[in-house]
Parts: sequence; structure tokens; C-alpha cells
Amino acid sequence: MRTLFQFPNPVNELAARTVAAGVVLLSAVTLVLSLAAGSGWLWLTAVLAGGFVARVATGPTLSPLGQLASRVIAPRLGPARLVPGPPKRFAQGLGAVMTVTAAGLHFGFGFDGAAEVFVGLIIVAATLESAFAICLGCIIFGALMKVGVIPASACEACNSVGDRLAALAPAPAPPARVAG
Repeated sequence: MRTLFQFPNPVNELAARTVAAGVVLLSAVTLVLSLAAGSGWLWLTAVLAGGFVARVATGPTLSPLGQLASRVIAPRLGPARLVPGPPKRFAQGLGAVMTVTAAGLHFGFGFDGAAEVFVGLIIVAATLESAFAICLGCIIFGALMKVGVIPASACEACNSVGDRLAALAPAPAPPARVAG
């Protein structure tokens, strides 16, 4: 049971981007159908929310989209590109908050316009991740680490990125001598 509720670390970035592409697709279908055929289609926010909650809790283990991305699609895209897991889990958590909020706005309060706005925000964030490898949740995670809200111990690999980049940078040139 302990291994069921673990998030992978590191994470294959190709799988994460594939999951994001699936989220874009399902979110776009939800939003388009809701706007074109009626807000009854916002029931799909519950499907989105369930996927995000499953991925936060267990990584890809209990998420059909996570399984498809990590076992079928990502391996066919090329060699794994490993990135730290904690920021990706944080990003999934933000997705869970946004989708649960959208579902709650629809089912609990009938605020369908507000739910559609949240679905639109999910589309933006997931598109940035899937198409451009820009993970908004990861950026927020890093900023929270920088200001001390998230302790450095939460992601040692994240904390040492600066050190690794510095080690790869060429050594600075010695100062020029002035003849005189």
C-alpha cells in the first residue's frame, strides 16, 4: 500500500508532456461542448478532477491517462528525459485544485461561467506544458522554494540545479592585463 501512494522521482518529462496533451484535449472538448451544446457537458470536469487527484496521489499508477502516457506513448517518443518529481507533483496538485474548483462551481453552485473560466485556465497551463515544456506549477514550486515556503529538502535535485549549471558553464576568462 505504501508504494501505491508514491509519486515517481524522477519523472519522464515526455510522459508528463503527454499527460498534459491529454488534459488539453479533454479540457478543450469539455469547454467547446459546454459553450456549444450547453453547460450539461461540464460533468466532464469531474473526470478531469479525478485524473488529477489520482496523479497527485499515485503518479501514473491509478490514472488511465498517466498509464497510457508513461507505458505506451512516451516510450515511443524517444529516450526518457528525467526531471525532478516533486515540482511535477506540485503541478498536478494545482491542476487538481483547479479542476475540483471547476467541478464544485458547476455541481455545487451552478456557476457554470466560472467553471468554464477554470477549464480555460487549465487549457492554457496544460498547453504550455505539452507544447512548450513550460510547467507553470514547476515555476511556482521553484519560486516558493526560493522564498522558503517550500523547504529545500522537498526537492534536493531542484535545489542543486544552480550548482549543476554552474559546473557546466565555461570558466570565466582571466582579467586582461593592461600594459603600462
